[in-house]
Amino acid sequence: MSAALSATFELPFKAPYDWARVLRFFAGRATPGVEAVEDGIYRRAIEWDGASGTLAVARHPRRHRLVVTVEGQASRHAEALAPHVATMFDVEADPKAIGAHLACDPWFTPLVAAAPGLRLPGAWSAFELVVRAIVGQQVSVKAATTLIGRVVMRAGERIDDHPHAGTAWRFPSPAALAAADLAQIGMPGKRVAALQGVARAVAGGEAPIDDIHASRVPAQALAEARAALLALPGIGPWTVEYIAMRAWRDVDAFPATDLVLMQAIAARDPTLSRAPAQRARTEAWRPWRAYAAMHLWNEIADRAGANRGG
Repeated sequence: MSAALSATFELPFKAPYDWARVLRFFAGRATPGVEAVEDGIYRRAIEWDGASGTLAVARHPRRHRLVVTVEGQASRHAEALAPHVATMFDVEADPKAIGAHLACDPWFTPLVAAAPGLRLPGAWSAFELVVRAIVGQQVSVKAATTLIGRVVMRAGERIDDHPHAGTAWRFPSPAALAAADLAQIGMPGKRVAALQGVARAVAGGEAPIDDIHASRVPAQALAEARAALLALPGIGPWTVEYIAMRAWRDVDAFPATDLVLMQAIAARDPTLSRAPAQRARTEAWRPWRAYAAMHLWNEIADRAGANRGG
């Protein structure tokens, strides 16, 4: 891949923007070989309209902008890439409006004060994210990262002459993952079957989970996408809401069965130990429940100094 071709563009954002926490979130979940966070820069291998390249995103040192550099043949598609990257890094959010709404609940007043520019990190693709979500079921974030790296080595494609060693692999396509030999990869057989079943459904068009943006499709279409994903074996409500949050940009999505979120809510009010009571409590957070989830996860991550939650 030629590194001589490159294009750079900037994405303005509304301040504040908590770049450090965005990077922490992506770094803790980076797919080995595909993504890397190094020296304040997010970098990954990409393919766009058949052209390969490397995407690098950094915060401008002075201005309220992210600086995006695309190297390789994919740089020819920089104009088309810009809105996709903008969505992934949540630059269009209005953190003051979101924070003001959430801070009406006294639970969130200190959380918003601690992280006023918290964003909702997106994903390069819904397929990548659903693979990560399935691989990560019932294991830690760190263990999921190890497993997803093995999946890439089995089913992905190495990029020849790639200039960045940490991002020299393409994430497996749905068809490639569906056909890969994942025996003895370290996951239970049922989970492997679920993973490859989803890959087959996506490859065959039965589960069209990419190219969905909650603010640009009718509510019925979003509901149908949720139902189609939930109907696949091995996919539960948590996975569907997680995909809706991060890939489909449903800012009111809320993974109510997430153990960390349930513990965080119950710790604040022990009477809210069951899911129905907790769901009722979250009604006040609409229409920004996805950001509420991020604040609760972020609190745990800050306290533990680790990447727990999400």
